[in-house]
Amino acid sequence: MEKIEKMEGEMMEERKGDKRGRKFFQTTCPDRYMILKGFAKENRLSPTIGEAFLWKQLKGKRLGFRFLRQHAILDFIVDFVCLEKKLIIEVDGEYHFTEVQQHEDELRSKRLNDMGFYILRFTNNDVLNNTNETILTIQKKLQTI
Repeated sequence: MEKIEKMEGEMMEERKGDKRGRKFFQTTCPDRYMILKGFAKENRLSPTIGEAFLWKQLKGKRLGFRFLRQHAILDFIVDFVCLEKKLIIEVDGEYHFTEVQQHEDELRSKRLNDMGFYILRFTNNDVLNNTNETILTIQKKLQTI
């Protein structure tokens, strides 16, 4: 195993990839990877309407960059991430509007920003009803980072 970088005080190690050369983990710690991977898989199987709709716009390098969905970073699972640009896209449902969840989102965003990630947040309503504006915002961010 090869040591690759420190992440919040813990050393990450990289396993050999699978047949397609993918790494088993890159953005989270090995001791949490399998647990988070299971949660991410569950989330991919039951996306919100907004997440499913936006994924159709992002997958297959449609915006010129590869995006992953429901990807583990640190102790979090983000909706979408372009690792090359360190851009995270979150699609927020109703529960994100509660005071407690907004505070949690702020803490999470700070930790992800501290790791060098940029974060764009959209509501489900933005994604479904203002699709062109949402995509333009993502494209502009990809061009400026």
